[in-house]
Amino acid sequence: MSVEITADPPEAGTTAQPSDPRPEVLATVVAAESVLSKRFGARIQLGEPEDLGGSDRSIVLRVKVASSPFSLPRTLAVKRYIRPESTTPHDSWIREAVSYQLFTALTAEDRMCPELFAHDSDSRLLVMEDLGRAPTLAGKLHGSDARAAEGALLSWARSLGRLHATTAGREADFDALLRRLSPPSAKDPLSEHGPTAVAALPALLAAEFGVATSTDAADHAQSTLAMLDATRHRAFSPSDSCPDNNLITSRGVRFLDFEGGCVRNIMFDAAYLTVPFPSCWCAYGLPPGMTDAMLAAWRAEVRVMWADLDDDAVLLPRLLDAQVFWVWLTTWQYLTVPDIEQLGSGGAVDTPHQSDVLVARWADLAKAARRAKVEVVAEHADAVVAAMKREFGSRSLALYPAFQ
Repeated sequence: MSVEITADPPEAGTTAQPSDPRPEVLATVVAAESVLSKRFGARIQLGEPEDLGGSDRSIVLRVKVASSPFSLPRTLAVKRYIRPESTTPHDSWIREAVSYQLFTALTAEDRMCPELFAHDSDSRLLVMEDLGRAPTLAGKLHGSDARAAEGALLSWARSLGRLHATTAGREADFDALLRRLSPPSAKDPLSEHGPTAVAALPALLAAEFGVATSTDAADHAQSTLAMLDATRHRAFSPSDSCPDNNLITSRGVRFLDFEGGCVRNIMFDAAYLTVPFPSCWCAYGLPPGMTDAMLAAWRAEVRVMWADLDDDAVLLPRLLDAQVFWVWLTTWQYLTVPDIEQLGSGGAVDTPHQSDVLVARWADLAKAARRAKVEVVAEHADAVVAAMKREFGSRSLALYPAFQ
């Protein structure tokens, strides 16, 4: 999981640094001043940089606009990707810059992320609207108010559906913006590892857990790859819509972290409601009925553009395929990534055991497949759950703290 513009206040016992003196921070401020001055044609001075908690790939700051001949906000958010000067711009920067450009071109009402004020490919820098200190969805889920957490989840699900409906039919615009910045090697990050994961997982399950994957189960998983190239139900995807990448603001949910931003089949995002949060290894469980409520909220928004998704016969098989894809992909990650904790929250919040997350995903897949009467998938998932419980123990995945 990537970390973007974290708007939560500092944790208890820590002190925000209103003016960070580190060389890399000062270099980022100087680069931002240069990019803004070039963009607006006059000198703009920034000050009082505050570290918002980037990642090993980026520096993210809040800066004060100290001097400007233009009417700019009092503060701005700056993100700079860290790289050796000799390397070419990374795919993540290109996807994120293009994503913010796409939304900044929309009306303010349809812009569900920070507005982009300036960007520069040489310094791999973005200057954006500062959304302030609104809580994240993660903050609500790790709080103590179950009603507030439930409301935040439903608001996020509705907003995700609205994001999909708003960006339907804009793939040509997104592609045109990509061409201006040198398209990444793969427009959809899922296409980089998805096919490899689906092909390799049966052998890994056999070697690690002694689970045999039937030809029918393997074929079903293989068939889910067709969604990567499907021409229907396509819209913008944040790609990593984990709880800490969503701000709960007075204007509604605002999405952050578009390092994997792309246009693809919206079922991959809809599966965030049923898995849940498949790209995130710090995901806890949700209370009974929550998934169905979120799916209904998302569906109410997307049916405006895709009326056929109101039909269970259309939606549910596609949603199951997306769930199969995510479970297979994340299991492959678990078994092949050397340090699986790197896919967690980076220590920002408490996290469950990754093995508990994995077992819960296979158990939920078995239930979903059985409801859809796809017995070959259900039987295979049952076998994986039984084998993993023998290996890891029979712990259940805990609910998010707000629901405990």
